[in-house]
Amino acid sequence: MSALWIAHVRVTDDEAYGRYAALATGAIAAFGGEFLVRGGAYEQLEGPDRPRNVVARFPSLQAAHDCYHSEAYQEALAHAKGAAERELVIVEEP
Repeated sequence: MSALWIAHVRVTDDEAYGRYAALATGAIAAFGGEFLVRGGAYEQLEGPDRPRNVVARFPSLQAAHDCYHSEAYQEALAHAKGAAERELVIVEEP
């Protein structure tokens, strides 16, 4: 079963977050992840407003989990720390 990686983000440091995004793109692709949504128009209906919304599909929940915990993604994530307010969840698709 495939899984969705859903992130809601408010960027506070464009330069550092740009470094994260550049590195994260390759790490996500290496685990079979493909972006379905990366920014774009949105309507906030509930919860904290995070103007950057990202959805990536992975071949499985395990692949998404392994990507997040991989050395490559953790290296990318180091650039996002302190450069954004984020929520991230992995959801298995039925």
